[in-house]
Amino acid sequence: MTVLLGPNPSRAATPAAAATRRTSEGSVHSWDLSTGVDGPGTRFTTFLSGCPLTCLYCHNPDTWRMRGGRRTSADDVIAEAAKYRRFIAASGGGATVSGGEPLLQPVFAGELLHRMKHELGLHTALDTSGFLGARATDALLRDVDLVLLDIKSWDPQTYRKVTGRPLAPTLDFARRLADLGKEVHLRFVLVPGLTDAPENVEGVAAFAGSLGNVSRVDVLPFHKLGEGKWQALGMDFTLHGTPSPTAGQTAAARAVFEARGLTAV
Repeated sequence: MTVLLGPNPSRAATPAAAATRRTSEGSVHSWDLSTGVDGPGTRFTTFLSGCPLTCLYCHNPDTWRMRGGRRTSADDVIAEAAKYRRFIAASGGGATVSGGEPLLQPVFAGELLHRMKHELGLHTALDTSGFLGARATDALLRDVDLVLLDIKSWDPQTYRKVTGRPLAPTLDFARRLADLGKEVHLRFVLVPGLTDAPENVEGVAAFAGSLGNVSRVDVLPFHKLGEGKWQALGMDFTLHGTPSPTAGQTAAARAVFEARGLTAV
């Protein structure tokens, strides 16, 4: 059967097109231009709706439910990103597919990554918790230049307390990315009294250092900037009384990663 998706031959080759025989659609929360937080350079970041995790410190709980997003075609997202292509390329940036959890919509995420890379010629990044890493096909990952991977805890009980989910799928995905030689920027949120136990930080650092493909670690100090969204949604922000880590505490955590030969910022 011939798939007719318009004159652009690269579109007909996209994983989503092959799977659905039509231009892909998905639930999109928003998109934005960002610098320094969603990968290198200035990035066009698409935030997909829906997430299987319920992280206690999530600053965007409004992305948890897929039905809370706007049904959007890949054509519309690509057309918007194309407006900024020259500016993004000049900055050494690219395009990031984030969430929520983008792998909750793997066909749509794959379509976006493929077209950002092959139609717009942009560096691509996938921002994920790794919990649904098994949904990322090898075809999808071939269109990803960089994975922004959150490892929220090394201790399984703490991980479940933070996210409501088990840790093992994220570690399995991290190992798979290492086997594929895929570049990873690892993210770890330092939360006093929750994730800052020395053995927990050391566990994440030792694991990251063993992989061989982690080019950067972002040790992110916990903040409460998203608390207002929790309140607006009628949700109880249980970390209300938790302080942000001091500069010294954050620096000490970064030093643990650096001791494992990693670049920590």
